[in-house]
Amino acid sequence: MKNSVFSNYKVFAGNSHTELAEEIASIMGKPLGRATVNKFSDGEISVNLWETVRGSDCYIVQSTSDPVNDNLMELLIMIDAMKRASAGRINAIIPYYGYARQDRKAKARDPITAKLVANLLVAAGADRVLTMDLHASQIQGYFDIPVDHLVGMPILAKYFTDQDLENVVIVSPDHGSVTRARNMAQPLGAPIAIVDKRRPEPNKSEIMHIIGDIEGKNCILVDDMIDTAGTITNAANALREMGATSVRACATHGVLSGPAIERIENSAIEELVLLNTIPVPEEKRIEKMKILSVAPLFAEAMTRVFTNGSISKLFD
Repeated sequence: MKNSVFSNYKVFAGNSHTELAEEIASIMGKPLGRATVNKFSDGEISVNLWETVRGSDCYIVQSTSDPVNDNLMELLIMIDAMKRASAGRINAIIPYYGYARQDRKAKARDPITAKLVANLLVAAGADRVLTMDLHASQIQGYFDIPVDHLVGMPILAKYFTDQDLENVVIVSPDHGSVTRARNMAQPLGAPIAIVDKRRPEPNKSEIMHIIGDIEGKNCILVDDMIDTAGTITNAANALREMGATSVRACATHGVLSGPAIERIENSAIEELVLLNTIPVPEEKRIEKMKILSVAPLFAEAMTRVFTNGSISKLFD
């Protein structure tokens, strides 16, 4: 691991989220590094760096979201290109870490793909990973290089604090998000509730009952990601049926695959607040959706990595 102080840094982007990369680079006062990532006619990925990276502290902004395999390969090949061009240090900036849900053997003969992706990044030549709200925080331990794990909760908490809502209850849509809900509830000075659900098969959920007092309350559902939106919309509908005054929802990562948009549109959710770790195309942007930027947080964290500053103090 390279710990020296670098005289300059450069920010590059793959194709997964150039808008976020440009915003981060702009806040840092740098133009994006000149690089092109294309495909050959047979589908292989082609990476060209059009400026020197020798001895530079390099940051590659690339979410491994849909198309996850293309975006992951782009990142790996960009890392390899920079390693072979004698970059001083290579930092993989991964706002959304794909394959994070495959973090353990849930049944016999399951792969642990989150660990495999970590191995690939290290083998390619990454010196550091900077990511946000991993589905399971222990994934940090899958890496043999430093991992800086940012949290999006303060951005979401500030947004709802500014709304001046009364009688707020923060609701966890399942048992796995209880800690996240508690962390969100603290700055808002709100109690928490838990939706107890049973999932009969993957990507399908069944509401059981709600632990906590939500009658006559303004509920805010909190999760790390919204994929097919079955969990969050079933929870929202159950909350309204059990007497909640209003239901809002928020999440760090808006995967929004399959029937997600239709489910959200037809649900009891009045407002859905997401962070822009994954680009949301125009055709998926609906009136009840609000998207907040993570660029200022990533720009500050990347600056602190470059200057050897503390990342944890960002959240004190």
